[in-house]
Amino acid sequence: MASQHEYTVEIVWTGNRGTGTSDYRSYGRELTVSAEGKSEIRGSADKTFHGDADRWNPEELFLTALAQCHMLSYFHAAVKSGIVVTGYTDAPSGTLTVNSDGSGRFSRVTLRPRVRLAAGTDEDAAADAHDEAHRLCFIANSISVPIKIEPEFEWETAN
Repeated sequence: MASQHEYTVEIVWTGNRGTGTSDYRSYGRELTVSAEGKSEIRGSADKTFHGDADRWNPEELFLTALAQCHMLSYFHAAVKSGIVVTGYTDAPSGTLTVNSDGSGRFSRVTLRPRVRLAAGTDEDAAADAHDEAHRLCFIANSISVPIKIEPEFEWETAN
């Protein structure tokens, strides 16, 4: 039986410099993202698109959401398979292709999880858990961009 979960955030544009969007360069791209009970995220467009480079842009947040969802799904798959993860980092990257009319899309995303495993963990099982994590990830299931997963493994030393 399927279940449903609702999520709500608020995005507030803070970049009105006095004349609104009277022309393309007259307004800032600054915004805040908030949700009840959570710290605010200061966002903007990427610097390439006249944004504030010190703030998170949607492209970075997209990669973050995808990598975080994969990590959490991987932990679930690992537990189900008896794999003990003791450390995890990722350095996702993606290519945004922008068309001449200003539209665009991510044409590729690569996740690079570096997973630290308990001594004696089977590498094939740990790799298979990434396949399961990708299958389970809510964000990956909601997008169309091809996602490549390039895991690296290291092991705790046995005492």
